[in-house]
Amino acid sequence: QVQLVESGGGLVQAGGSLRLSCSASIHTGSRYAMGWFRQAPGKEREFVAAFGWTYSDTYYADSVKGRFTIFRDNAKVSLQMNSLKPEDTAVYYCAADAFTSAQAMAVMTDGVDYWGKGTLVTVSS
Repeated sequence: QVQLVESGGGLVQAGGSLRLSCSASIHTGSRYAMGWFRQAPGKEREFVAAFGWTYSDTYYADSVKGRFTIFRDNAKVSLQMNSLKPEDTAVYYCAADAFTSAQAMAVMTDGVDYWGKGTLVTVSS
């Protein structure tokens, strides 16, 4: 069982920045893709960004390209969010899935192996 713990959510004004972090209870070099999804009020959960299990590939949703950057250091993944918009308001979930590429994780949504409990990001206009 892999545990994922997120941190870094909060309230920020539009145009501001936040950095989310997620720590996973996996060994260094473990073959898990790690990424971020989000769920806005009244909407389905959607993919945001991911780092593949080979640690060499990343993938982003079109809505965050150029604004969000995902970083990975073994069992920790971070999401730097810049130029935030009110529509970025959501609960952000860390996710991990074994032997998955970043692009493949983008279409998995509910099929991911492990989820964190989520951290709330609120962007005010």
